[in-house]
Amino acid sequence: MKIDVATIDVEAVIEQMAGDLSAELKHKKIDAPLMIGVHTGGLWVAERLHEQLKIAKPLGEIDISFYRDDFTRIGLNPQVKPSNIPLSVEGENIILVDDVLYTGRTVRAALNEIFDYGRPSSITLVVLLDRGGRELPLHADIVGVELDLSPQKQVKLIGPAPLALETNRN
Repeated sequence: MKIDVATIDVEAVIEQMAGDLSAELKHKKIDAPLMIGVHTGGLWVAERLHEQLKIAKPLGEIDISFYRDDFTRIGLNPQVKPSNIPLSVEGENIILVDDVLYTGRTVRAALNEIFDYGRPSSITLVVLLDRGGRELPLHADIVGVELDLSPQKQVKLIGPAPLALETNRN
């Protein structure tokens, strides 16, 4: 069955993800995580999860533009924003949130940046959409929606409010 990306109720998916993440944290016995959202779409998802889970530590955000290994091919993001991780990551249990997991290169770049700040105890990866097509051996711990999209399709999160998924017409 083909799913039209535009019909996905992103807010409802995030609510389900919050429940799944809460159970995952309980299972791992993590009671005070540090959540970090990958700028831009991952940060929008992280803001909602952070609020729903009532996480006490302030929300961090990272822009991985300078950590990409493929920016010579795809170009540097013209709107690079500074990263803001309000606490030391040393020994922290981190929840890393992104909007779309595809090749794994964004996650790899995010991990590189996080480790530049210190060595966390653990990292739980949470993504709104896993579209397959991995080039690196990475997987998310919590996934909102899994879709198998052709490599020609692009999908992105539109926001900040209301959140919606959009795909190109290729």
